Amino acid sequence: MDFCGDLSQVITLLKNVIKLIQWGIPMVLILFGMIDLGKAVMAGKEDEMKKAQSTLIKRVIYAVAVFLVVTIVTFAMGLVGSTDWKDCWNNVGGSNTNGAVEG
Repeated sequence: MDFCGDLSQVITLLKNVIKLIQWGIPMVLILFGMIDLGKAVMAGKEDEMKKAQSTLIKRVIYAVAVFLVVTIVTFAMGLVGSTDWKDCWNNVGGSNTNGAVEG
């Protein structure tokens, strides 16, 4: 586990960045879509509302795609990774392989 100890800070940072991408980007996309739709509703123009609805639907699809791509890539890397690497990834950052948080 020496290997894991040397990389624990890097693995923790990587896990945080992945969580930010997986959750932050979809939330921002949906938020911007809702703001655009709200602006169109306030303007009261039918054409703008339909365009904003279309944009919101596209952004929701993109948000789901970003979430799923991160999940699929993480799963695939878990399948092809070595046992040592998986143990380090799962144990660094306060969570073990069962998903329970260590105290």
